[in-house]
Amino acid sequence: MVLQNLTEKFANGNCDHYNQSAAAGAARRCVEVLSNPIAGEFAMLNETKFYCPECDEGFALPEVKTRRDFLRAIGATAAVAAVGTGSVRAAEAKPKPAEELIRELYSTFSADQKNELVLPYDHGTEGHPTRQKTYNAPPLGAEKRLSATYTKPQQELIKRTLRAILANDEALERLTRHGKWDSSGSFEGCGAVIFGEPEGKSPYAWLFSGHHLTLRCDGNSEPGAAWGGPIYYGHSEPGYSKNNVYLYQTEQVQTVFDSLDEKQRAKAMAKDNPGDTHPKGFAPTNPRHGIPLAELNAEQKAAVEKTMRVLLDPFRKEDADEVMQIVKANGGMDHVNIAFYKDEGENDKVRWHFWRLEGPGFVWNFRPLPHVHCFVNVLQS
Repeated sequence: MVLQNLTEKFANGNCDHYNQSAAAGAARRCVEVLSNPIAGEFAMLNETKFYCPECDEGFALPEVKTRRDFLRAIGATAAVAAVGTGSVRAAEAKPKPAEELIRELYSTFSADQKNELVLPYDHGTEGHPTRQKTYNAPPLGAEKRLSATYTKPQQELIKRTLRAILANDEALERLTRHGKWDSSGSFEGCGAVIFGEPEGKSPYAWLFSGHHLTLRCDGNSEPGAAWGGPIYYGHSEPGYSKNNVYLYQTEQVQTVFDSLDEKQRAKAMAKDNPGDTHPKGFAPTNPRHGIPLAELNAEQKAAVEKTMRVLLDPFRKEDADEVMQIVKANGGMDHVNIAFYKDEGENDKVRWHFWRLEGPGFVWNFRPLPHVHCFVNVLQS
């Protein structure tokens, strides 16, 4: 009954939960238009102060492509490659790894594109490289979305790169949010940038981002950093709604909470939510919030470890394995704490609004309401 009430509250167009500046009768996600003095007028999601402040980055909504269009494009690229070789076997060949596709993409850049789309590896200020940040829109700004900066063949390479850093087609389908890409509107409404030069032995990082999404690949240029830096994914549908592509992750996290006894839950429930976004959300809490996994029994630890694997399932095996290797190198899961938080001022019947795993060099933040946000940063301490 609680889940049903939540679904009705967040999925049936009830905008009372959102900031009241949204026009009456607005669409389910309460989109309004704001004037941006730098980039002009863009559609934005009007979020609460608790959940999604970074979603207030406005950007235009390009033409929406369906998931069928997106997946057909990837299939067409493979078919062209097969025809080019004149062999059916070529179509069945093992796909190129993401790192090779990134080098291929870089080799197609014109001089102007290199000036526009390639930044120094250590680019950035305030003691934090630009490549290490998470984004909620194209990384170089809405005006440099894919449709405006990359040729069609280059966009096909980027699509193939996205597929290459994921585990399977199902993961790609979830990533695109059934081809809708949330407020980015389409694949072409997202953006990509390269830091450094992906040639030879020079360090580099490729970064792809859009609304509720930051993914990366760096060819292991950053030792001891899973994916080469933090990642971020989400979906605008409410986390308890069957329409949310990550509902299965919310349900899996709930199994961990359900496995705790009353005293353990009291210890796991934490105050002073550090937030889920960069940079504050990745900063360690001191003392560490929640309950240490060392205090859980074998069955409860197994539930946490299963949850970790479920959360890692969308990513290619080498990246998922690297996460677990780093956690092990940092002392293992017994050195990780698990914490649940309720948002301040919320009086609903939800037992928790935000979940966090934290250990040495390791933070995994997961929020299901009002929609899914997941921020991950895994470093070898």
